[in-house]
Amino acid sequence: MALSVSRRIVRSFGSLSALGRCDSSTVISRSSQASDSIARVSVDYLPHAECFGLPKGGLSSLACRRFSSTILTPDSAENAFPSDLLSSKTVLTPDRTIGLYQDLVIPVTNFHNEDKGLMVLAGDVFDVPIRKDIIHRVVLWQLAKRQQGTHSTRTISEVSGTGRKPWPQKKTGRARHGTLRGPQFRGGAIMHGPKPRSHAFKCNKKVRRLGLKIALSARAAEGKLTVFEDLEVPTHKTKNIVNYVKQMEDSKKLLMVDGGPINEKLKLATQNLHYVNVLPSVGLNVYSILQHDTLVMSRDAVNMIVERMHTPINR
Repeated sequence: MALSVSRRIVRSFGSLSALGRCDSSTVISRSSQASDSIARVSVDYLPHAECFGLPKGGLSSLACRRFSSTILTPDSAENAFPSDLLSSKTVLTPDRTIGLYQDLVIPVTNFHNEDKGLMVLAGDVFDVPIRKDIIHRVVLWQLAKRQQGTHSTRTISEVSGTGRKPWPQKKTGRARHGTLRGPQFRGGAIMHGPKPRSHAFKCNKKVRRLGLKIALSARAAEGKLTVFEDLEVPTHKTKNIVNYVKQMEDSKKLLMVDGGPINEKLKLATQNLHYVNVLPSVGLNVYSILQHDTLVMSRDAVNMIVERMHTPINR
């Protein structure tokens, strides 16, 4: 039925080339003829329309209705369309693309979950492209630099023992030896053993700074970055921090970063919790961020980190 209706409409309008060459009066006359034909078709197929639950004259009104691209909303026009008939579903927006250096707006709160306004995070610090190779280089540099390197073994000149030749060179049938402090004897020296040294290697400042930016951007993209107005706690009781961590979803290890020296109450409240660590902003590093799945920073800490990232590198 729908196919026959569409064919009659096309016949009434004619070909597209003929429609493009005709004048406005011809278009108006043909459009009126098309509407009349649609009305006649709707009357002819009225029993079929009633079978589909359409009221009388409903098909003709649907056919003659002008379609518009305007989206109807409750605030689009007063009393133009019933608001209860409009869809109340939220419009799904596509996910944000990471690494476009766009400034991020994040809400600011505190331990009492109070609204403390909003804060803009610099895009060149908290929205940089994620590069695993840079993270790998910086983490290796950190682990190598913090290695103590105090391992030591004794050479043949450092082992205690006599320097006398154990037995004559010949006529004993035994192997020739000149000392009992050699590496082949029990309690003897260690040849080519480790000595105290530094395992650190050079990593460029630009790479280290980029690694910290990538780590912060990864936590911000995952939604695991929270900004507090400050890290002030009412008391030094550990239960306050425990109750706050329980309220957080999918949080196993928490890293708190403050702008200045750590508050004494906060230090006492977190020292018995193995899953909560506190750092000043000057000590924030890539390895610590990767070890904790949730990052909580104060407003001062964010400002100091951004200022540190924007400081020119001294050569």
